[in-house]
Order: sequence, then structure tokens, then C-alpha cells
Amino acid sequence: MLEPSHNNELPAIPGKRYFTIGEVAELCAVKAHVLRYWEQEFPQLSPVKRRGNRRYYQRADVITIRQIRSLLYDQGYTIGGAKQKLSSHEIKDDTSQYRQLIRQMITELEDVLEVLNAPVR
Repeated sequence: MLEPSHNNELPAIPGKRYFTIGEVAELCAVKAHVLRYWEQEFPQLSPVKRRGNRRYYQRADVITIRQIRSLLYDQGYTIGGAKQKLSSHEIKDDTSQYRQLIRQMITELEDVLEVLNAPVR
């Protein structure tokens, strides 16, 4: 049986734009073949493929992989359960991101309105 390991044991994610499959495997404490399998199972994972089908993961992919790893290894979810959990999180995350974006736009529009309503000198 797999021994649970905690996210605080994983190394910090470097401030790079792209990561190779080997780097991601190291950052997430899983083997490269597991990452390739998860790509087939989780639509949230879609690394950029370049030169000879080499995979390049972005920071968001690494975070998603760590979430998947936690769900499967630490929390005991099945692949199907982890898929459902991630999908429900995505919906909540999308909603909160849209709300934040709308609030920001409202603030910017209020600033523009203030400038337009200011008396001309």
C-alpha cells in the first residue's frame, strides 16, 4: 500500500515558465509514466507538446498535478472520484475568478467615470 506523504514535503515550485516531464516528476514526487497516464485520465492536464512530442508543463499544470497526487495518494480518492472533485473545484474556481474580474472592471470603470466627471480646469 502507498504510504501517504504530505504536500509540505514537496519542493517549492521554481519561478520558471515551463518544466520538463522529469522536472515535474521530481517536483510532484511521481514517476514520469504516472504523469503520462494522468494526462489521459484528467482533461485538466494538457502540457504543451513541442519538438518530437516533448512535453512542457506550466506552473498551473504542476499545481494541478500536486492536487491530483494529494487526492489519490493522501486522501484516498479513486481516479473517478478525483476527476469529480477536480471538476467541482474548477467550477467554483471559475466562478470566483469571474467575480474577482468583474469587481476589478467595476473599480476601473468607476475610476474612468470619476475622471470624466471631474471639472475641466
